[in-house]
Amino acid sequence: MPVVDLHTHSICSDGALSPADLVTRAHAAGVEVLALTDHDSVVGVPEASATASSLGMQLLPGLELSTLWKGFSVHVVGLGLDIHHPGLVAGLARQADARGERARAIAARLDKAKRPGAYEAALALAGGEPNRISRTHFAQWLVQTGAVSSMQGAFDKYLGNGKPGDVPMPWVDLTTAVGLIRNAGGTAVLAHPGRYPLTRTKLRTLIGLFKEAGGEAMEVATATEKPDVVRYLGQLTTQFDLEASQGSDFHGPHIPWIQLGRFPSLPAECRPVWRRWISGEDAV
Repeated sequence: MPVVDLHTHSICSDGALSPADLVTRAHAAGVEVLALTDHDSVVGVPEASATASSLGMQLLPGLELSTLWKGFSVHVVGLGLDIHHPGLVAGLARQADARGERARAIAARLDKAKRPGAYEAALALAGGEPNRISRTHFAQWLVQTGAVSSMQGAFDKYLGNGKPGDVPMPWVDLTTAVGLIRNAGGTAVLAHPGRYPLTRTKLRTLIGLFKEAGGEAMEVATATEKPDVVRYLGQLTTQFDLEASQGSDFHGPHIPWIQLGRFPSLPAECRPVWRRWISGEDAV
């Protein structure tokens, strides 16, 4: 079976590497099939695709859409989609505008919390692109300035729910996100379901609604997932008749415990989603 990593990020969202450098690093790590899944963006896909082609790798165009479900964020990965589809382009433009507006609002709140200069710093970390600014960029700046000692500390003290820099994001709903992906010819994958703060009953409700909306797969194996959770998620793919996906959720070498192509194996009962793009014995 080829080494398949279907969840990664570049500087086109909140990753640390350029799309070309990400693909080159993945190739060096032995990855043969890679998906670039930046948050609410497909800007890096052409560069990543060109680099992958030069290295003899297969690159799946993708993205990770942010949605709201019952008041908290749920992510949906789109794989194998047409990045030029008009509906997708328009939907991503709306998401980008909302992200840019939220960034200014976060900076204003941090200024009131006696942390001035946040917007300019986050903008620089986002490569000068206002609509790419995420909470991660603000967290990086807070660490760099010594306001907190860690990324988690930034969220605990400044950016998390109810904290001084907390600004809710008007993300699309789950059904809309799945529709954007499917209308663009892609496969909708529920991202890292084991990370959401849900009881098993609520998780099953979420998965059921995702399936009703047209979702076709779910991430089972990710770099930080515990073995018992991977087994349980594998069972859920069978119960809900979903295909299974896997990915590192790599953001860059600054997070050394997450490496490209490194995550638990899928449980034996799972049907790999990548069979849609890899045929024959190579897909097994």
